Amino acid sequence: MVKVLIIGGSGAYLLEKESFGKVLEKKRYDTPFGLSNPIYRIRHEEGFEFFFLSRHGEKDYDVTASFVNYRANIYAAKELGVERIVSWTGPGSLREDFRPGDYVVPTDLLDFTRGRKTTFFENGGLGFVRQSPVFCPQVTDAVVRTLKKLGYSFHSGGTYVCTEGPRLETPAEIKAFKKLGGDLVGMTLVPEVFLAKELEMCYCAICYVTNYAEGIKDYSFKSGVLFEGMLPEEDKKLVDRAVERFPEIMKELLPEIARKERTCHCQKLMERYRKKGKIGEEWKEWILNL
Repeated sequence: MVKVLIIGGSGAYLLEKESFGKVLEKKRYDTPFGLSNPIYRIRHEEGFEFFFLSRHGEKDYDVTASFVNYRANIYAAKELGVERIVSWTGPGSLREDFRPGDYVVPTDLLDFTRGRKTTFFENGGLGFVRQSPVFCPQVTDAVVRTLKKLGYSFHSGGTYVCTEGPRLETPAEIKAFKKLGGDLVGMTLVPEVFLAKELEMCYCAICYVTNYAEGIKDYSFKSGVLFEGMLPEEDKKLVDRAVERFPEIMKELLPEIARKERTCHCQKLMERYRKKGKIGEEWKEWILNL
């Protein structure tokens, strides 16, 4: 069996963890980078175990994307033996055909973050990791098959633009991102994906569109509301439904990616350093700044 971690994004705190399976344990892990978010150990209805982490909080949106302790979360996952990560996130759309409530399985990204720690290897001469493909192709294919099987509206492929936040983007920034080939704009996939790859874990993302980004649609300002105030009521219901379906999607996806052997490139991303004799098999020793 391959151990899998699900990272829940915006709205994850609204879902009962029992909707994913039987919760066996909830624990925060002490790492060299601080405490991880609480990680749940859950038994799938087919008998195997997996892990779940809510990125932004347990009961509400408590930590913005800029200040999530990504290194602690990914380090804890590796320590638990996780080999595959499936992350969900709720970006805005830069395209009119990527509608609120749609799922998107991204295949590339643009990094516009600025103040985040994006590597485990600050002082060790390591970290040259290929980013093509950015997301694990084997897990990505499994996600696409799952969404097809369940019959949900989704788009296969797209470029996710990751901004620093917590402020939202200006209309001029959105225009620039579109010209650069962006399809979605959010704040969470960086540095998660880069950190996971440094520790040779597979990482795939599923996006659900929460709204149209600034300037894509003409929304007037409404006091006291954010994304939900930029949507007609019917679109808001579609977004809520997209979040509610995540337990069903994950329960369908997990048996395939937990039981299928890893044949992707992700498990060998640090191989050049092994061949050079700079690292061994003990991954904790790779992080030379500890």
